[in-house]
Amino acid sequence: MSRKLQFIFNPSELGAGTRGASLGPEAIRAAARTKGSTLFAEFPVQIVAQHNELLDYNSPYVFAKNIDGLRLVFDSLQEKIHKCIADEAFPLLISGDHSAAAGTLAALHKLYPAQRIGVIWIDAHADIHSPYTTPSGNIHGMPIAAALGLDHMHLAKNELDAATASHWNNLKSTAFLPQDLIYIGVRDTEAEEDAVMAELQLKNYTVAELRQKGLDNCLAEMHKQLAACDLIYVSFDVDSIDPIETSYGTGTPVPNGISFTEAQALLNHFAADPKLCALEIVEVNPCLDDEKNKMAERTLDLIENIITQLS
Repeated sequence: MSRKLQFIFNPSELGAGTRGASLGPEAIRAAARTKGSTLFAEFPVQIVAQHNELLDYNSPYVFAKNIDGLRLVFDSLQEKIHKCIADEAFPLLISGDHSAAAGTLAALHKLYPAQRIGVIWIDAHADIHSPYTTPSGNIHGMPIAAALGLDHMHLAKNELDAATASHWNNLKSTAFLPQDLIYIGVRDTEAEEDAVMAELQLKNYTVAELRQKGLDNCLAEMHKQLAACDLIYVSFDVDSIDPIETSYGTGTPVPNGISFTEAQALLNHFAADPKLCALEIVEVNPCLDDEKNKMAERTLDLIENIITQLS
């Protein structure tokens, strides 16, 4: 590793539908301590203000639950990312639920307004709903729409009140372009998401395609697609991995995912790319882990390998 590194723990789970993702960052740190690893002593750890106390109340925003608190989380997250970059360090984010990525991307866009950001989204889910289309109201299903500044009004099935619409407009950014987004492993979507993905011609490398073409060939295609990008952000949801290979310690596990070996190869590859400006890992949930803390332990393995590859 040649880069300076800082960890940013974002323990918010305001965007999730199940409880426990806020414990993910500390579950990974606990796994390191159990293993005897000094990883989190070697590198600085910044912790984002999480505002999970809002979960003790019923959110009035039924189609964008706890969106008022997420704005506060995103403000704190932006401050931590800016400090990391000011320290000339690489931000390796370990976050609770995947709504965090919308804040990360907005912060990166604000830091690098003239730079074109490519997004690698490794996930079982497309996360491109908006409050107008969401079936659940959980914002961890909306970060891509938020970071692209999309509403999907032509697909709307929910009627938003003025307060929700205002909060959503404040949460949105235009952090990147649709053609600079690459999905990997997405396999659980709703009809509205399928429609948006088709309209925007978003590329999804399915598990079958990765294996049919071969990982190296797919990676070459990805780099060709993102050749015009100045920077690359990688967002990795642990539910992208087949739960048989890790555990069910995540909020929305989906079978038939990528293998642990494939996940490691993908993350190592992008960690070695000098264009990489941030990498984020999300949705480790020890409360749902059927094998004690195995998901956090396996995620720690990924992180340790990532760090050796950072260039």
